[in-house]
Amino acid sequence: MNMYVKVHKSYRTVVAVCDEELVGMVFEEGKKLLDIPERFYKGEVKNPQEVEELMRDFIREDATFNIVGEKSVKAALEAGVIGKDGIGRVKDIPFALILL
Repeated sequence: MNMYVKVHKSYRTVVAVCDEELVGMVFEEGKKLLDIPERFYKGEVKNPQEVEELMRDFIREDATFNIVGEKSVKAALEAGVIGKDGIGRVKDIPFALILL
């Protein structure tokens, strides 16, 4: 039930959140590709409540989010970071990109 969270600091903060079991995988569907590289997503292991709290904190800082997986997308919905219309799917794997 855990997720990886990795915070990338550059000119803008990018928060990568991914279901633990999806890291390192690649999904293709037609012309769509969902690549989940370890170097980008594999950070600290967090539970859903920790992820929701972290997302709420970073949304206040105008962070950008890359979110992949059922649990991670659910946490983003619970945190109010995304709406259902902001969710895409590749091979039935949900993802969301939030650029504020």
